[in-house]
Amino acid sequence: MAEDGWSELAPAAAATTVASARIDPRGRRSGRVRLAGLAVALLALVGMCLLSVWVGANHLPFTVVWRVLWHNDGSPPALVVHDLRIPRTLLGLAVGAALGVAGALTQALTRNDLAEPGLLGVNIGASAAVVVGISVFGVTDPAGYVWFAFVGAGITSVAVFAIGSAGRGAETPATLVVTGAAATALLGAFVNAVLLLDTATFDQIRFWDVGSLAAPGAPGLTATWPFIVVGILLAVSLARPLNALALGEESARGLGVHLFRARAVGALAVVLLCGAATTAAGPIAFVGLAVPHAARAIAGPDHRWVLPYSGLLAAILLIGADLVGRVIIAQGELRVGVVAAFVGAPVFIALCRRARLVQR
Repeated sequence: MAEDGWSELAPAAAATTVASARIDPRGRRSGRVRLAGLAVALLALVGMCLLSVWVGANHLPFTVVWRVLWHNDGSPPALVVHDLRIPRTLLGLAVGAALGVAGALTQALTRNDLAEPGLLGVNIGASAAVVVGISVFGVTDPAGYVWFAFVGAGITSVAVFAIGSAGRGAETPATLVVTGAAATALLGAFVNAVLLLDTATFDQIRFWDVGSLAAPGAPGLTATWPFIVVGILLAVSLARPLNALALGEESARGLGVHLFRARAVGALAVVLLCGAATTAAGPIAFVGLAVPHAARAIAGPDHRWVLPYSGLLAAILLIGADLVGRVIIAQGELRVGVVAAFVGAPVFIALCRRARLVQR
């Protein structure tokens, strides 16, 4: 009887604890600090966007860039700024925010710090479906193959979670990451086989396949930004349920969270974000893995702050990686997917090592 009574009171006690934390003066102070940090991140993002518009293979003085930024006079510098750099910067902003929020959402839903859409095969699933759409169905418009990306991301995510959750150790970091790695290897081999056999498809997406903000550029952004906005709004609506889920499934139920609904909405948001981002810029890995850890280090575990921080920091990282790729090679360009992998791979290794040390 005592145990039954305690089990009934535990959710109420947890709710009381959460409520008391909300009125704690230190919580209000912490909220002000987090808000200030968010403002700093927003200013850093604006500065990074200005750098992306200013710096490129074609050197333009800042005064010229600033002038044509507000007055499109049709001159060659204006064409470079308005037709190339601004669409590329906006695409990096949208794709970076999508990948950052999707990564934070994936880690929260699985309660797995090593979870990331790219590592779980979601991005390569979208990429494989896009390749099928281009090669088999002859779809060349981003507005057309965005639907293939959504189908591929959805099927792959369901398959990875179903296989990774079966048997012993369901939904552990090891099983999910290994299952995602297997799906990535299988679908990656399929993509490479199609590209080797179909030279027309290879020529069309050879830059997109490694992750690039250069193509399809403005058409890709036009076709995908509504889905990114909807995905981010769905993710933000789950902030409080994700906080409750972090306490465990039983506590989340006691706090009134409908687990199936929360996970279904979260999965839909991840599919929308990853499908749109992959359609617009190709498969870019590790951004959704590394950035949420930085966001939690700054903002703490509250997903009402982690999600916006992840979106802003990922956009800064992706635009910065694209900027580095544009200037690091003279008369050439290193694709943003390659630069992002150089940043994210060491973070993944460090996280794996830390998880192994904790298990010991």
